[in-house]
Amino acid sequence: MKTIQLLLIMTILGLLTQKGLAQEITNPKGLYDPRQHGYSHVATVPANSILVFVAGQAGTDAEGKLSDDFRTQVRFTFENLAIALKSKGLQMKHIAKLTTLVVDYDAEKHKILIEEGKKVWPDEKFPVNTLIPVPRLALDGMLIEIDATAVMHSNK
Repeated sequence: MKTIQLLLIMTILGLLTQKGLAQEITNPKGLYDPRQHGYSHVATVPANSILVFVAGQAGTDAEGKLSDDFRTQVRFTFENLAIALKSKGLQMKHIAKLTTLVVDYDAEKHKILIEEGKKVWPDEKFPVNTLIPVPRLALDGMLIEIDATAVMHSNK
């Protein structure tokens, strides 16, 4: 009987810790709250997960054209990430880690990134993110590039 009770408790605990996502996003006490800047400090990925890597996505439309407007490129970059993730049955909420490259980074671009990020993650459970200012990206006119590491359960 004790074995059955133990198995039942372990099963319940396993279900409770999944929280509907493969990763857990946290901002530990002792570190400042980074959500105002559109990211989180820590993403934990359980052993039963599969990592999905998405190459750097640019702010191109479906025809590969770039807008001169930074905000428009940010929106298309997020849309392109979402399309790539959807091909694996995932959503933006499954992203654990981003690396963001921004050409001629400044406070205005930072503000736009935060505003657009809050549209994608309205619950402010932002992925871990490293933002890197750069002088240039691969294509002329490309102002932003974001790559992602997303997480799915291995039983998916």
